[in-house]
Amino acid sequence: MARLTVRRIAGALGAEIGDVDLRELTDDEVVAIRAAWLDHVVLFFRDQALAPAQFMAFAKRIGRPIEYPFVKGIAGFPEIIEVKKLEHEKVNFGGVWHSDTAYLEEPPMASMLLAREVPPRGGDTLFANMYLAYETLSEGMKRLLDPLWAVNSSAKADVTRTREDRLKTDARDEVGKELVAEHPVVRTHPETGRKALYVNFAHTARFRGMTEKESAPLLDYLFQHQVRPEHTCRFSWQTGSLALWDNRCAQHNPINDYHGYRRVMQRITLAGERPRQ
Repeated sequence: MARLTVRRIAGALGAEIGDVDLRELTDDEVVAIRAAWLDHVVLFFRDQALAPAQFMAFAKRIGRPIEYPFVKGIAGFPEIIEVKKLEHEKVNFGGVWHSDTAYLEEPPMASMLLAREVPPRGGDTLFANMYLAYETLSEGMKRLLDPLWAVNSSAKADVTRTREDRLKTDARDEVGKELVAEHPVVRTHPETGRKALYVNFAHTARFRGMTEKESAPLLDYLFQHQVRPEHTCRFSWQTGSLALWDNRCAQHNPINDYHGYRRVMQRITLAGERPRQ
């Protein structure tokens, strides 16, 4: 990988990339980073002192930044939102297992998160590998799931609650709108060709053609299966840490264990495509 170093952090997914300044990448290094990202599903970088313009410049070398549906971007950069929890707040933004904005017709390819302020302890993020979630199912379960489609909604109660603090201060006009999209339960990654389980606790409400009550037993099993410990990795943030994950085959869950402290991150979302079976 040119002059970069790659250190895997867990058996399931995740690698730290060292010896790199994201402000000064060559074209070969961008190609190498993207290849490592497809291989490891989520990449982590330390000590990246990126101003918003530099953060955006790196994002544009990986994909096409897009705006988040419900929260306004920071001044001058509508595609960069703040993901924060303040000292007096009790609920963290997006604090459940999920794949970002799966309720869009074209869900994002990737997300980038850059740590600006971190608590003295806690505030780690868990990531889970949806390739493994699919591959470790029985053959009978795979046959059952392969033809199914899922209905995903932005209005599920558990995830809506995690947005409430930010919507009080940073809401966009679309805040009251429910966004709904149907996607295959098992999607084929457009770049790797691998199959990934594509339902998530935060957004998947039911299977197409079934009620929520009928869908619940199987979805509950899948939600638990997806995040078995052997499918996951855990990342501890420092100021200047950056994560880049593939929403097409990963889920994440920010841990809410730092009450009384600030945690301020900046996120860029990269455009994706309509999922295919």
